[in-house]
Amino acid sequence: MAKLLLVEDNEMNRDMLSRRLERKGYDVVCATDGEQAVKMAGSENPALILMDMSLPILDGWQATRRIKDSMPKMPIIALTAHAMEGDERRAREAGCDDYDVKPVELPRLLEKMETLLNK
Repeated sequence: MAKLLLVEDNEMNRDMLSRRLERKGYDVVCATDGEQAVKMAGSENPALILMDMSLPILDGWQATRRIKDSMPKMPIIALTAHAMEGDERRAREAGCDDYDVKPVELPRLLEKMETLLNK
C-alpha cells in the first residue's frame, strides 16, 4: 500500500488516525509541525499527505504552499476542526487537492484518499 505523511500536532489524534490507516494497509509516517512536514515531504517521498491546518512553527497553509512549490503534483488533503465558511476555498488556494473536517469519518477520508491516489 501507499506511504502516507500524516501531519498532526495533537498526539491523540495522530495516534488514533495513524493506527486506523495502518490497519487499512497504509504505511504511515508522521510529522508534528509544518516545518517538519516540509522536510519529510521531500525525504520520505509519500504518495499522499494528510495536512492538519492548525500547526505550530509553520501552519498547514504555509507548509502546503512550500511543499507545492517544490512538489506541485504531491496530493494533499487538508484536515481541520475549524470548518468555517471559506476554509475549504482557502485550503484549495494554498494548494490542497481536497479538504476534510475533524473528527475524521474514516470511510469518507479513505474515499477521498483513493480518488487522489488513483489519479
